[in-house]
Amino acid sequence: MTSGCRRPPATVLLLLLLLLAFPLQSPAADIFLDEQFDGIERWELFSFKNIENRSTYQATDLMGTSCLEASSDNSASALLLSERFDAYIFPMISWRWRISNIYQKGDISKKEGDDAPVRIYVMFEYDPEKASVFKKIKYEVIRALYGKYPPHSSLNYVWSSRKHPEHFLPNPYTDLAMVFPMASGKEDVGKWLEHTANILQDYRSAFGEDPPSIAAIAVMSDSDNTGESARACLDYIRIHTSPSP
Repeated sequence: MTSGCRRPPATVLLLLLLLLAFPLQSPAADIFLDEQFDGIERWELFSFKNIENRSTYQATDLMGTSCLEASSDNSASALLLSERFDAYIFPMISWRWRISNIYQKGDISKKEGDDAPVRIYVMFEYDPEKASVFKKIKYEVIRALYGKYPPHSSLNYVWSSRKHPEHFLPNPYTDLAMVFPMASGKEDVGKWLEHTANILQDYRSAFGEDPPSIAAIAVMSDSDNTGESARACLDYIRIHTSPSP
């Protein structure tokens, strides 16, 4: 890790452990989550102990649109949804976001540039019943250290500061996290962009296998590696059964 990378894998691991400690919910038939960000009562802030500056999150109004405002200034922290869901029942995730600017030194393919004005994480719970012998041994060692199993793997949907030709690429810290640059570059800065992703399809493309069923989500705006600043807004996040909830 370079001297500018202050978010070590162990700290990220603790974040992921916290994510998967939340309860599994049984929501309405077609939609698990329809978050309009009139408030953030269903979300919890997670701060990294080794990063002094924290990104901030608040429900606000932007030109008549209620949204989540995420602000980062040489900082990092995450906002975690306090519920889990079954990705096979709710495989679709949709959202609408905008950013104030990209990072001049941002490059999600490198540790020293691994910052994004806004990210959405989908994390998958480890299932020991389906693990290989080698993975079981590895995960039991980690559970002995941290008290819980780490996540099996994750998808990370980002607004990337640089354009990348790949549909997805591995996180520079671990190949158990695959990064999908859903938007990139400065052409759409200041504009609202809408996206829909099929979690199951993306997972199978990235990892070549079916994901574990139980997942959790988080939002993050980070700039601790680049030392820059940005503001992002999320109009909504939906997790649902079909492309048109």
